[in-house]
Amino acid sequence: MSVEKSTRANGSKGVSPFDSISRSDWAELAASMESPLTEDEIARIQGLGDVLDIQEVKDVYLPLSRLLNMYVREMQSLHESSNKFLGHATKRVPFVIGVAGSVAVGKSTIARLLKALLTRWDGTPHVELVTTDGFLYPNAELERRGIMARKGFPESYDRLALLKFVADVKSGEGEVKAPVYSHLSYDIVPGETVTVQSPDVLIVEGLNVLQQPGPGQELALSDFFDFKIYVDADAENITKWFLARFEKLRESAFTNPASYFHRYAAVPYEAALETAKFIWSSINLPNLRENILPTRSRATLVLQKGDNHRVENVLLRKL
Repeated sequence: MSVEKSTRANGSKGVSPFDSISRSDWAELAASMESPLTEDEIARIQGLGDVLDIQEVKDVYLPLSRLLNMYVREMQSLHESSNKFLGHATKRVPFVIGVAGSVAVGKSTIARLLKALLTRWDGTPHVELVTTDGFLYPNAELERRGIMARKGFPESYDRLALLKFVADVKSGEGEVKAPVYSHLSYDIVPGETVTVQSPDVLIVEGLNVLQQPGPGQELALSDFFDFKIYVDADAENITKWFLARFEKLRESAFTNPASYFHRYAAVPYEAALETAKFIWSSINLPNLRENILPTRSRATLVLQKGDNHRVENVLLRKL
């Protein structure tokens, strides 16, 4: 099936490394658990255009957070046992989770939600979240390289800086700094950084975080991940979500004169919509086809979304 028709992983036909779990069966895993988040907290976590409510949290993300908490605790135990066996001093290192998926598929909301849920579980009170947007090259550098129109493609990131950041966190460095990206200015904020301080869990969210090493490269970012999540949906749905989000941004953030996209708030709606369609078809869809979708098979867990951003099925890699 073509990517235009479906970007879904098919875990039910042929040989698959995944167990396919229906939403109803997945929800049963947390049937006796109460959501630790209030409606107000969920509303603050929810991204523009995403659909998120207490039922979605309880059915999908509460069991996922519990599974992740179990993985973290088991990995910590394995790390301690391995260090004892090797005669090393036992030092707990962060558990790193990668969250990948297309533009507008809702991965940022999911990453924020998992951070909020994981902090409620014993063993993972300190969770940090970093997006790979901060490791995009500044716009001036993208212009210099002639790749401004390929922003979000793998070559638009400072890959070495991103690798070093995650490697330093994973090695147990006490403080590691990351650059900050502004969606308002659509650029890196000069001189501004965010500091990650010895977390129990680090969540790294971004378009291409599950990519394999490129030609001549020995390491991939995902080599440092302990758990990999891919957020999946049909391309038709992602297109619809992208255009709906663009429309909402045009009525909100784009009205700010400081916004990089402020010009789209003033043009007629139909003209702005045509621009959004062009951006999707010329940049985001090709990036999905060429770079993002091929990484889905490398995930530990795939969240398959249906209409309205609701997860319908979960694929979990077999152990």
